[in-house]
Amino acid sequence: MRFQLPSLLLRGAVIAGIAGIAALAVAASAAGPRVYVGNFKDNTVSVVEVDEGKVVATVPVAAGPDGIVVSADGKSVFVSGSSASSVSVIDAARDSVSKTIEVGMGPQGLALGPGGKQVLVAVNGADRVAFVDAASGAIADTAAVPKPHTIAIKPDGSQAYVSSQQPGNFSVAIVDMATHKVTGTIALDKAPRDLEFGPGGKLLYLTLAGAPAVQVVDAVANKIVAQIPTGVSPHIAQHFGGMSQGVVVVQGPGELQFFDPATNAVARSITVGKQPHWVDITPDGKRLVVSNEGGNTIDIVDPASGKTQTVDVGNAPRKVAMQHVSSVAGNSGTKVSIANFAFVPGPTTITAGQSVNWRNDDGAPHGLAFKDNAPGAPLLLPGEQFTRRFDKPGSYEYVCSVHAYMTGVVVVKPGQAGG
Repeated sequence: MRFQLPSLLLRGAVIAGIAGIAALAVAASAAGPRVYVGNFKDNTVSVVEVDEGKVVATVPVAAGPDGIVVSADGKSVFVSGSSASSVSVIDAARDSVSKTIEVGMGPQGLALGPGGKQVLVAVNGADRVAFVDAASGAIADTAAVPKPHTIAIKPDGSQAYVSSQQPGNFSVAIVDMATHKVTGTIALDKAPRDLEFGPGGKLLYLTLAGAPAVQVVDAVANKIVAQIPTGVSPHIAQHFGGMSQGVVVVQGPGELQFFDPATNAVARSITVGKQPHWVDITPDGKRLVVSNEGGNTIDIVDPASGKTQTVDVGNAPRKVAMQHVSSVAGNSGTKVSIANFAFVPGPTTITAGQSVNWRNDDGAPHGLAFKDNAPGAPLLLPGEQFTRRFDKPGSYEYVCSVHAYMTGVVVVKPGQAGG
């Protein structure tokens, strides 16, 4: 197998100047995890590369972006327009809106249903929860819930808990996911803000407007059993799987607080930006991303060290959603190691829609050039990576752009229908 490679590519690793090498290295680096930030007053979503700490795209969406969820395959990002009547669907590969779904006035919170096949939408202005087919965008069914605001689905997919902000009748409505019927309510004395299940689904963490504490709900008995004192205006409390501590975004002091789920006591806090609103976790579980609505920024937080990195985004960022399965970076794809001047494995088989990640584990520079002329990586320094997504079945041959005798092939099989 022989390819016609530009002579500059073949000489690049040897004769490129320091500035040129740096530029190529940046271009060749694989995209890391992305977080999507809804800028409420800009009517945009900022797309942020977490590893690089920078905005890589700004996507116009329906007015008043509020709820955001990323599809199970990482290909689509659903954004509710709370000042409109629609949900915008962003194509994660192209960073543009591919579809607009009309759901009724004032859609707010979103949640991804079991298996990622449905998106639940809290349509506040229509007093209902809409069950939207994630693939087609069609509304399959609705459930009557007065003034729904946010939604949390039990990890086993059996029930959805919906915060209801009906004046004079604040509650959490419990919706059966099989029948789409409300089967019970939890009465509240204050307006519910957000609610999130802990690992296993036995506990629900609920925040209330005007309450300086997180309410801990027994999701079997469906009653409040404890509180986590936080100070003024806790907005969202999460106990992410894999973390020994839970986290609370507390707006008053501008803090990310960490609590012990066993004792419900706050153990420590990290200062973040002005009027923090939301939090999500990176796929590796090592960093947290907090939106600062009053500061027009997000903070990327390292819980272990307490260090934060601030990134400017749009006007009034509210919800953030992490791309846990990346259609750009291919976090769930196959890995190929470049070691000892060879691709390991050389022949690689995947399914259409998956990605391959190449990492230079050698001591020498390498690169990638594809026979189908798709963009490759002219230069990968030791430790650097490159990812390509393959959407069509076929055989894709490639070589090292520095050492033409190094060859490999990716065999892409047809994907399964449905899902």
